[in-house]
Amino acid sequence: MNTKESQNKVKIANNTAFTVLFALSFMHMSNDALQSLIPAIYPVVKESLNLNFSQIGLITLVFQLASSLLQPVVGWYTDKKPQPYSLPIGMCFSMIGIILLSLANNFPLVLVAVAFTGMGSSVLHPEASRLAYMASGGKTGLAQSIFQVGGNFGSSLGPLLAALIIVPYGQSNVIWFVLLAFGAILVMLRVSRWYKQNLYRLKPQGQTVTSKGYGTLPKGKVAFAMGILLILIFSKYLYTASITSYYTFYLIDRFGVSIRESQYYLFAYLFSAAVGTFLGGPIGDRIGRKYVIWISILGVAPFTLLLPHVNLFWTCIFTILIGLILSSAFSAILVYAQELMPGKVGMIAGLFFGFAFGIAGIGSALMGKLADHTSIEHVYFICSFLPLIGLVTGFLPNIKRKIPHT
Repeated sequence: MNTKESQNKVKIANNTAFTVLFALSFMHMSNDALQSLIPAIYPVVKESLNLNFSQIGLITLVFQLASSLLQPVVGWYTDKKPQPYSLPIGMCFSMIGIILLSLANNFPLVLVAVAFTGMGSSVLHPEASRLAYMASGGKTGLAQSIFQVGGNFGSSLGPLLAALIIVPYGQSNVIWFVLLAFGAILVMLRVSRWYKQNLYRLKPQGQTVTSKGYGTLPKGKVAFAMGILLILIFSKYLYTASITSYYTFYLIDRFGVSIRESQYYLFAYLFSAAVGTFLGGPIGDRIGRKYVIWISILGVAPFTLLLPHVNLFWTCIFTILIGLILSSAFSAILVYAQELMPGKVGMIAGLFFGFAFGIAGIGSALMGKLADHTSIEHVYFICSFLPLIGLVTGFLPNIKRKIPHT
């Protein structure tokens, strides 16, 4: 490759590929909409299959472990050998899971269905996150936010679709969502071709990051900072699990709302989380990741502490605020970690997505056990203190960068 051609490729790599980012956002939306059907139909399967809260927690645990255990391995492997066509293959696993979920008439089959859906997710997140990094043109926070907001918006669709389609007409109607998976596969095939043709974008991006001072911290300090970030993920996703898995039950048990009404309240929370995710990345690009993490995790503490003690109206308002504020953290945490360890984009994405999903799964299982022995209200009282862990953000080193303007 001659010098002029090399310079042109570097110039292209520093341009943000918004078409690809929006396609990734759609893919993430489709994937997470399919995933969100699982907790959205918990009240339906709990009643039809006569399950207890421990079994509900076990469903979440199996799904999240299937989502989490493979992600760091996928990320580590594809950092070394990128696999452009792994995305549509992963979605095929999710599609099989959705088909099985629509047919599941017993508890073991539900577990098999959610495991397939989780395996599909384990492929998408590290690879799609790498693609977002490749397409960012240096605006990594914005790129991650566009990618993440698709996932959050997709997650918010689950309870809404459940309220409109599954609750009134039955679990078998889950089969219709195979059409969404098929549409995502078609988009993934086009994005995979772009991925294969633009692998050179990874190298200039990695060089740019290193030249701006990342990757120069001592290994011990990097390891310490990564540990702090994982503690913050623990706090965020353990609390998030209490909402996604048990919020509908909490509303039904404490305020006597119907299953359908509870899905609308869950949609309001998840939609606010999508908005917060979109805002978090570009704000982090401007003011620094550390400040976004401070505001996001510790900032929700007053609302989580008050939540178990207020009426239905304020419960709805507070959960919307919690979703809006708390969701902005993940993009900032992920990009911060990728900046600490440049050149390990896939591995870091896999590690953090995997850890997040694993914590959510284990947390949901433990919360189910606790709810069976005490009550859902007691679970929310205990979880209300989790955001106070955000105080450890103060131990993170300050990292700032200038974003190129186009």
